[in-house]
Amino acid sequence: MSNTETKYRIESIDLLKGLVMVIMALDHVRDFFHYDAFHYDPGDPLKSSLPVFFTRWITHFCAPAFSLLAGTSAYMAGKRKSKNELSAFLLKRGLWLVIIELTVVVFAWTFNIHLTSFFLGTIWSLGISMMFLALLIRFPIKLILVLSLAVIAGHNALDNVHFPGSILWSLIHEQNFFKLSENLTLGVVYPIVPWIAVMALGYAIGPLYDRSVEPARRKKILNGIGLASLATFLILRFTNIYGDPNEFGQYSSISQSLISFFNPTKYPPSLLYLLMTLGGAFLFLAHSEKLKGKLVDFFCTFGRVPFFYYILHLYLLHLIAVLFAGLSGFGWDKMFLSGFIIMEPGFENYGFPLWVVYAVWIAVILILYPLCRKFDRYKQGHKEIWWLSYL
Repeated sequence: MSNTETKYRIESIDLLKGLVMVIMALDHVRDFFHYDAFHYDPGDPLKSSLPVFFTRWITHFCAPAFSLLAGTSAYMAGKRKSKNELSAFLLKRGLWLVIIELTVVVFAWTFNIHLTSFFLGTIWSLGISMMFLALLIRFPIKLILVLSLAVIAGHNALDNVHFPGSILWSLIHEQNFFKLSENLTLGVVYPIVPWIAVMALGYAIGPLYDRSVEPARRKKILNGIGLASLATFLILRFTNIYGDPNEFGQYSSISQSLISFFNPTKYPPSLLYLLMTLGGAFLFLAHSEKLKGKLVDFFCTFGRVPFFYYILHLYLLHLIAVLFAGLSGFGWDKMFLSGFIIMEPGFENYGFPLWVVYAVWIAVILILYPLCRKFDRYKQGHKEIWWLSYL
């Protein structure tokens, strides 16, 4: 296989990573700036609208796609490392991400030096999944594939299992918030099941990117997986047989019914949620290998430095929110939060129209692009610096 084909293969992964990272920022901007975010769930068919819902819906693809590709990237890194080296790296990087989630990321969301709230969110999910993957890579790859598919397909059987007040069960499979003390709250936003299986699945499909696999064959397989996933999603969603604790319901208007249909459960991600989002990710991977041009390079830049970009975008948009709150008369000091912003009391009269959300989103991306490009070039030119692999 030629070097050009190999380059395209790697760039298709960077492209999808970068695309979902850019789209992800839209959801975070909505949290900080959209007036409606403080009044109703964008997935509520009775209160939401199609533009608001779409702004939320498109971001659903981000966490599943990135978690999947993190597993695939781990497999590709394993081609250059021994099993022991890869396992040690995944374990250390996973632990590093968990620590970052509980410190740097929490502060970015709250700007509260007292850290009265801790959220186990996206970065925690990636970190804990890497730590599990450090153990799973010891197993045959076919077994990893079977185990990951079994967890993804079967975990909704646990939807009716509840242990009220159990932090352990919440960490495993149930989103919840715990008041640990008068001034300390723990929010389990991303339970580890089935996220650990999503990353393991990404690792298990890694062999599709071996040099021995012809691009046409890889495209056919990825296309088949994607189409089968979406077809299964449509069948299960229409019939409400299995796969999501919140069933699809028919409403008086088409828009309300569409919102209900395309709003499967994210916390934790249901089988239907993963079929919908990962199905789209597989189709994108199948058809993006030969894409090239300035726009592709633009998104690939973010895909090569996702952690660097993620941290910067949170701090930047929170700083912009402080500025907007001050200029609008709401009060800049109110942006120093006790917890997650959409759960913060007293924000009923704060916020801006949806077009402002999109304007701020575009501005954040354009501001961060030169910084990410510069860091990407530095990282590519200094591969001998070991700690850069953690950024």
